[in-house]
Amino acid sequence: MSLLFNYSTLIFHSMKITIKNIKQLIQVEPKTSKLKSKVSGTKMSELKTVTDAFLVIENGKIADFGSMKDYINADRTENRVIDATGRMVFPSFCDSHTHLVYAGSREIEYIDKIKGFSYEEIAKRGGGILNSAKRLQETSEDELCEQALARLEEIKMLGTGAVEIKSGYGLTTADELKMLRVIRKLKKLSPLTIKATFLGAHAVPAEFKGKQSQYVELIINEMIPMVASEELADYIDVFCDRGFFTVEETEQMLMAGMKFGLRPKIHANELDFSGGIQTGVKYNALSVDHLEYTGDAEIQSLLNSETMPTLLPGAAFFLGMPYAPARNMINAGLPLALASDFNPGSSPSGNMQLILSMGCIKYKMLPEEAINAVTLNGAYAMGVSDELGSIAIGKKANVFITKPIPSLAYMPYAYGSNKIETVIINGKVQK
Repeated sequence: MSLLFNYSTLIFHSMKITIKNIKQLIQVEPKTSKLKSKVSGTKMSELKTVTDAFLVIENGKIADFGSMKDYINADRTENRVIDATGRMVFPSFCDSHTHLVYAGSREIEYIDKIKGFSYEEIAKRGGGILNSAKRLQETSEDELCEQALARLEEIKMLGTGAVEIKSGYGLTTADELKMLRVIRKLKKLSPLTIKATFLGAHAVPAEFKGKQSQYVELIINEMIPMVASEELADYIDVFCDRGFFTVEETEQMLMAGMKFGLRPKIHANELDFSGGIQTGVKYNALSVDHLEYTGDAEIQSLLNSETMPTLLPGAAFFLGMPYAPARNMINAGLPLALASDFNPGSSPSGNMQLILSMGCIKYKMLPEEAINAVTLNGAYAMGVSDELGSIAIGKKANVFITKPIPSLAYMPYAYGSNKIETVIINGKVQK
């Protein structure tokens, strides 16, 4: 059965859902206060909840919530009532960094990693990003779309309600545009909120080896104008790191993208102290991502900026790399987001429940901090915190209901199991 079903044709009419007897309603925003766009520093350990709660969803939006004693005393009419006794309700995860449009898998390289080859060694042997680029160039838009929809369906049922998807496995003008057109199709075909990022500067194609500046010029003079003319991307990204693109090249490409209204998001400091974090702050990047190599200078540059530091524990885990100094960053007053980096080479999982667990296990984040990082701060890192990332009246009704669980901390604690029973996206229960 084809997954090519157009969710944009769904009409919600005046459908109302009430979830009642919720053990705990997580990440609520007080009705009388201004909505937060992100949380930082010590505030990340604070997570507002309502015990023994109800939640009302109407026309795809959150219409009301509160304590069950207020629900009992109210005059309620519902089309559907869900009894969540013993269960918790969370806002859906917002995964702000993925590469989930790709062709096939790369388990052969996985074996090379087991044998001890580094990420850079595999890339030099024709593996890595260039391997995915070759496969993608040989795959049709329809097949790429079909594969990506299956991945979106999987992560949706694991709790993700919003996802950013990057290009970057095309590495030619035609194939970068192909990827971005696939992402545009996915926006129409999937109920998830999707943002598109142009990442032509993901690697240097083999034919430009020794001529990297010419590839940078191709991105600036041909790719970016064509991406903008078709309105295919929300953001522009560059892999600013050792062995990929320099700070100077990154600045040139970011400035070119910004002229067309593309706000930066940067791959930074995964392999070394590359200057990518400072470059992101300089150009008001929405986020800087990876950040395994983050010291005092990088933390200082991020303080008082509008740039969200985003950690990708799946990649560090899969590649056996150092983990970013999350505790130092939070203690210094920074916000943090966590994302999956879902891709075939360095993080072949989009399971944000696992990323939530890794935040606690590998970064020593408190459960409350990690939940903030995968919900509200993740929403900020993809530019959707005004409509997603928390339980607030008027926001999109992207939530999930857990199975019966003993506590909030059980979500990251039970890292090997799916704790979700019911997924609701845009006010519609997903099957």
